[in-house]
Amino acid sequence: MTHIEVGDDTGRWPAATRPGAAAAATEADRPSRPRAWVVLTVTLLLALLLLPLVPLVLASLADAYFYPQVLPERWSSRAWQVVLDPGSGTWAALRDTVTIGVSVAVLSLVVAVPAGRVLGTRRFRGRRAVELLLLLPVLVPAVAVAIGLHVVFLRLGLAGGIPGVVLVHLVPATPYVVLLSAGVFANAELALEEQARALGASAWQAQRHVTLRLVAPGLAVAALFGFLVSWGQYVLTLVVGGGRVVTLPILLFSTASGGDASITAATALFHALPALVLLVVVSRVLGTGAFASVGGMR
Repeated sequence: MTHIEVGDDTGRWPAATRPGAAAAATEADRPSRPRAWVVLTVTLLLALLLLPLVPLVLASLADAYFYPQVLPERWSSRAWQVVLDPGSGTWAALRDTVTIGVSVAVLSLVVAVPAGRVLGTRRFRGRRAVELLLLLPVLVPAVAVAIGLHVVFLRLGLAGGIPGVVLVHLVPATPYVVLLSAGVFANAELALEEQARALGASAWQAQRHVTLRLVAPGLAVAALFGFLVSWGQYVLTLVVGGGRVVTLPILLFSTASGGDASITAATALFHALPALVLLVVVSRVLGTGAFASVGGMR
């Protein structure tokens, strides 16, 4: 005797007895697992990021550490006591480095937001030439830029102070922030802004409540890049600051010239760790979507 399944009165299969429903439910209920290549890629990236710090950690905790020893012969916290001492100048250098980096990030955003919106959403003649001009300060050697601007800043009274260092750091930082901001605006759904205007919102309300929320995470990532570019500047700070502005890179090179490997390693870690912590915190707070939004221009 042949058994025939039928649907309900409407001619449709019940959800529980629909062909393939059980298999689909099984696939939906199965927990998603990261693919092996994703885990491997993340592991390799973390290794490339953290492994160079291992010798620094060992050297900073060593009292006697000679080649070809794998581990120090004697351990000591002397280097960290020197670096963290209030009279060592490390904390003052950290303060000035953060002040300059934050100022560069904010000022570069002031330029990057309007410029990035135009580059990311408009098609006009000479657009590629504008992008090339933006990259020129990055392509030109930093020494040439520093020496040229130092002459100008001397005449303007900006050399030897934090304002002058902030302005000279804008030269390499702003191109990155502008181009990343252009990618943010290119990937944002700015049609929602026009819909808000059509529903009665003013231009300011649409910008504040719609556009800003769309682009804020991506702009935060762009500002982070500007901050990190400023964080690592040595030549520009040395030339324009004239030795009066002591940031962490300046302090690191000065410490390295002293010949004490343990103190140099501790200072290098003190320079690197805040930037790494900031990068991790921002990535956790904003999520990976914010970094994806700066992916490129359409």
